[in-house]
Amino acid sequence: MLQPKRTKFRKAFKGRIHGNAKGGTELNFGAFGLKAMEPERITARQIEAARRAIQRHIRRQGRLWIRIFPDVPVSTKPAEVRMGSGKGSPEFWVARVKPGRILFELDGIPGPLAKTAFERAAEKLPIKVKVVARLGETLIEEDR
Repeated sequence: MLQPKRTKFRKAFKGRIHGNAKGGTELNFGAFGLKAMEPERITARQIEAARRAIQRHIRRQGRLWIRIFPDVPVSTKPAEVRMGSGKGSPEFWVARVKPGRILFELDGIPGPLAKTAFERAAEKLPIKVKVVARLGETLIEEDR
C-alpha cells in the first residue's frame, strides 16, 4: 500500500477540505480519467482496492496512472480508553481529495472498457466520481 517513506512530522491535524481542487483537474497522461465530485479523505487501502479493480478488469493491458497519494497520517486511540493522555498513534494514511481532482487515468484501451473499469473502481471509493475523456475520445460504442 502507498505511504510516504518519511515525513517531517509523525502526526498531523485533522484539517478540513474546503473548496474545489486548484490543480490536478485536467487529464495529463491518459485518454480517460476518474474525477472526484465531492470532498473526502481517501485511505491508502481504498486507493489500492480501486487500482486492483481497474487492473483486473483491463487485464493488465494499457497503462494506469494514480494521481493521488496518501500523505496525511490519521491517528486513533484504542477502544475503551479514557479521555486525555495525549493523541493516539498513527494508524493509516489518507489523501485529502477536493472536488474536481483526477484520481486515476487510463490510456491504451478502448473507451467502453475504460468506462466499465472506472465504474468498478468507483464502487471501492467513498465518494461520487465521474468518468471523463479527452476531447475526441468516446466512452460509448457508436452504432455502425
